[in-house]
Amino acid sequence: MLNKNQVHGTIKDIAGKVQEEAGKLVDSKEQQAKGLQKQALGKAEKSLGDAKEIAKDAADRVKASLNR
Repeated sequence: MLNKNQVHGTIKDIAGKVQEEAGKLVDSKEQQAKGLQKQALGKAEKSLGDAKEIAKDAADRVKASLNR
């Protein structure tokens, strides 16, 4: 299951790609740079969400093994 960081990160990454491409279409280096920045922030947020999921899964496994 996806957590909010994974979802928000993916949305930011996609929005950044759209913004970068729009910047290319109108020949705006500023918009391209903003799009790249948004992509980087999105990827970082998604990675944070991935790490949270890994930690949650590990904690769930520990709890399950203790309950046996």
